[in-house]
Amino acid sequence: MSQTKLGGAVGLTFQQIQKYERGSNRIGSSRLFEFAKVLDVPVSYFFDEMPSNALAGRPMSGRGRKGFGEAGTPFEQEKDPLIKRETLELVRAYYKIREDRVRKRIFEMVKAVGAASHAEALGDRKQRKSAPARR
Repeated sequence: MSQTKLGGAVGLTFQQIQKYERGSNRIGSSRLFEFAKVLDVPVSYFFDEMPSNALAGRPMSGRGRKGFGEAGTPFEQEKDPLIKRETLELVRAYYKIREDRVRKRIFEMVKAVGAASHAEALGDRKQRKSAPARR
């Protein structure tokens, strides 16, 4: 997508987009959210290649509380599967299936496999807890 087209979609000039791209201007969270919507990607897409220690040692500019930007936990990305690129790709592929009946069957199959896997994992945990300790 061109800078002009992207700028038009979010109400900016291509020169303003260039400043963001070069890093002359910082991008606020609401603007980043707009870019993500226009580009049809999750906000996390912009952080996919960010090293895990990128935020280490950076002060929380003027904020007294901890949370976002805390060293070692950039946005808790690893814990939320809904913001992973894999999830986005899976959903896009799913909706490319034109036949409603086929798509529904795949949906039901994935739910069943997930439920079986989850039940198996729970069963394994229960067995480990109830097994007598060996010495």
